[in-house]
Amino acid sequence: MSTEHEDGKPETPKVDAAVESIMNDAGTTNSEFEEFLDERTLVSRDALGKKEMKIKVIEVSDEHPPSKWKLGDRIKAKKILITIKHLDSMNVEEGEFDIESIEQELREKRHYSSSNRWIPTSDIKNGYVLKARHMHLISDAVALDYITF
Repeated sequence: MSTEHEDGKPETPKVDAAVESIMNDAGTTNSEFEEFLDERTLVSRDALGKKEMKIKVIEVSDEHPPSKWKLGDRIKAKKILITIKHLDSMNVEEGEFDIESIEQELREKRHYSSSNRWIPTSDIKNGYVLKARHMHLISDAVALDYITF
């Protein structure tokens, strides 16, 4: 439906009409800005740019963080799902890792552990871990040659 100004030029649709098209019957928007997530924040790449990785948290521990006042709200991941995409062949590999058992295995075999399974809740978006935390979660699996990335 187009309307015209007094000078005969067509009137542009109002912003309200565009906003109403986004609104659903309940009066809330279909997608909030806070829910928008850029895929680039979730995907990390290897040094040569041939692989991409995404990590999804599957299971968390019910253990409470030791110092919430200093480090903020955090969760301790138990199981993660890793998806690796090979960019040259477009093959996709997925694997579920029990980080807790991998950490225990590394402590027994090499007498140390380098993983940090505590993840700030602000670094988890829609169940996926931000790329800045990927190496913290997979460091023990890389040390035991479960993952080559």
